[in-house]
Amino acid sequence: MTVPLGVAAVDREVLRARISDKYRDVALNPELGFHFHTGAPLAAMLGYPGEVVAALPPPTVDSFAGTGNPFLFGDLHPGEVVVDIGCGAGFDTLIAAGHVGPAGRVVAVDMTPEMRAKAVAGAREMGLHHVDVREGFAENLPVGDEFADVLISNGVINLCPDKQAVFREMYRVLKPGGRIQVGDILVHKEVPQEAKDDIELWSG
Repeated sequence: MTVPLGVAAVDREVLRARISDKYRDVALNPELGFHFHTGAPLAAMLGYPGEVVAALPPPTVDSFAGTGNPFLFGDLHPGEVVVDIGCGAGFDTLIAAGHVGPAGRVVAVDMTPEMRAKAVAGAREMGLHHVDVREGFAENLPVGDEFADVLISNGVINLCPDKQAVFREMYRVLKPGGRIQVGDILVHKEVPQEAKDDIELWSG
């Protein structure tokens, strides 16, 4: 298998299945505890205002598993079209929907059925009819070209082996003059190729 320079030589479908299995557990059994932080304590650590978190449905909050806070870059604006890449249980999706209001639109994309179901349930509970939850992947978003005013994402890009493919897709989907607000993990030293190629390090 020929792999572009800097891209992990892991089977993408196997990796997706392993990651989806992990986040299925976060969706269905958030009380189990994981090797990463979750829920309201995580949201507080990442700087989400308490009143914002308290306004969300508890099941949405319980299954929150982000790595940052895309809203630290600023609130979204009424009427904007937003795509949430890797929406999970819909924590950031519902916050974004509150920002853009009923004149706006939020398309939430995730590969894990149980997470999508939780995002749909949260939007329904809050009466957010301008939220549209879709199946998809960061490298192949289920929206058209120049669709979004804003792309948000939280802890998803770091799980994608081919980051350039993700950013090319973001560029395709973003309107001219649009913006990206991402909370994620950033390393300041090059990761050795053998580590990139170890699927256990990706999914464990």
